[in-house]
Amino acid sequence: MSYYVTTPIYYVNDAPHIGHGYTTVIGDVLTRWHRQRGEDVWYLTGTDEHGLKVLRKAQQNGATPQEWTDRLVETEWKPLLELLDIANDDFIRTSEERHEKSAQAFWQDLYDRGEVYKGEFSGWYSVGSEEFVAEDDVVDGEGDDEGHKVSSLDGSRVEHVTEENYFFPLSKYADRLLELYETNPDFIQPESARNEVVSFVRRGLKDLSISRSTFDWGIQVPWDPSHVMYVWIEALLNYVTAAGYGVDDERFGELWPADVHLVGKDIARFHAVIWPAMLMAAGRPVPHRVFAHGWLLVGGQKMSKSKANGIRPDEIVEVFGSDAYRYYFSRALTFGSDGSISWEDMRARYHAELANGFGNLASRVAAMIGKYFDGTLPAAGEHTAAEEALVALVAEASVEADRAIDRIAPQDALAQVWRIVEALNGYLTEQAPWQVAKQADEAAQRERLATILVTAAEGLRVLAVLLHPVMPRATASLWESLGAEPALGALADQPIGTVAQWGRLPEGSVVTKVPSLFPRLEDDA
Repeated sequence: MSYYVTTPIYYVNDAPHIGHGYTTVIGDVLTRWHRQRGEDVWYLTGTDEHGLKVLRKAQQNGATPQEWTDRLVETEWKPLLELLDIANDDFIRTSEERHEKSAQAFWQDLYDRGEVYKGEFSGWYSVGSEEFVAEDDVVDGEGDDEGHKVSSLDGSRVEHVTEENYFFPLSKYADRLLELYETNPDFIQPESARNEVVSFVRRGLKDLSISRSTFDWGIQVPWDPSHVMYVWIEALLNYVTAAGYGVDDERFGELWPADVHLVGKDIARFHAVIWPAMLMAAGRPVPHRVFAHGWLLVGGQKMSKSKANGIRPDEIVEVFGSDAYRYYFSRALTFGSDGSISWEDMRARYHAELANGFGNLASRVAAMIGKYFDGTLPAAGEHTAAEEALVALVAEASVEADRAIDRIAPQDALAQVWRIVEALNGYLTEQAPWQVAKQADEAAQRERLATILVTAAEGLRVLAVLLHPVMPRATASLWESLGAEPALGALADQPIGTVAQWGRLPEGSVVTKVPSLFPRLEDDA
């Protein structure tokens, strides 16, 4: 069995913003961590390319929908993965043939099972969220939306449409869905998202229109080519089509069900209501967990292009670097809750936690080993109470960080790891190796100096391993600085489970000082 994690497939109507980067980075941290546990991992991301919103956006830009999506995927979305050092295993596009064939096979199966019927839809539709909106959820717009009807679910404008469509009997799955939430309370997390979903289903579900007949940018309904599939009911299928559904049964059996779908809270209902109902209808297992993160707030407001507070990931990376980007969004926000971000906070954390805390620690230790032992790791002497306390803290923090990853709480994992950073800095301050070095002509003091610096180097080895899923570039430099690879192997292959075993760096390892892991920023950054 594999540890299979997905991001939403991102809607290709424009360039990515930091909200997309947020989900993708957290997924990458989780999967890198699980790889270092020695698990088989599959990490999927991709793009959602059909629907009326994409069609209109392409027309506005004088392109066909395929030309528009091809251009954005190659110039914006795939480069985002490289920019943020994302180690995804697959990238699926809903315009790919493999997705089209598998999606048609899925819905043909449901049609054959009697889970599809033909009817007429007359009601409200949100182009912005590509969602059919119930009458009870439509309100009069205010402010910029005055004179329009909007969805109370997400504030998007709605249009009244009447179409002949095919329908999926979602309403008959309400009881089964409520039973799923009751028997598996971790299916939808965090609790706030779970409560909203449960409340939504208890209100009663309406059958879902699964096709559109007024435009042709989409996947054709296999039994009626005059209709294309409603974008959500084919987009959700990417999680199984990428896993080999209907094409590679062996691979599908290894990957499915997914362990975690990471989604924004605004699309939690699609993933925790429509998606499991579709799978139930097909006789397939539902995913183990849907985890909905909160909104990123800039100046107290949800980030959006209309408010001119959307920030591009490359703007942040250009100033702080990709490692600091990954660190900030993993550490500064509680995954699952709304979180405020600002340039000021990024800058403050960069200097306090990365440059002065972690980076300066690595630089100091390498410099002292270079100065006092000619860059060669000496043999350590007997541990004192100070070393024993540090070793115990490292062991405890490593276990707690691992548990936090299982909870999908990267912020808690990093809080545990930062206990090690702070403990090592405190240890060096208290043990003052620079003072011990003044008396190091005495054998006992020489041995004590060696013990202090080897202990610090071992702590850095642990930090390199634990922080590698979060900051792959800086930790690779640290691993090189410690001279660890000849004896221990590649950093990415270091197991999380044994990271706290002390004394792994062998005597004689060549320790070198590398360029600053996190150089100080210019004042005008």
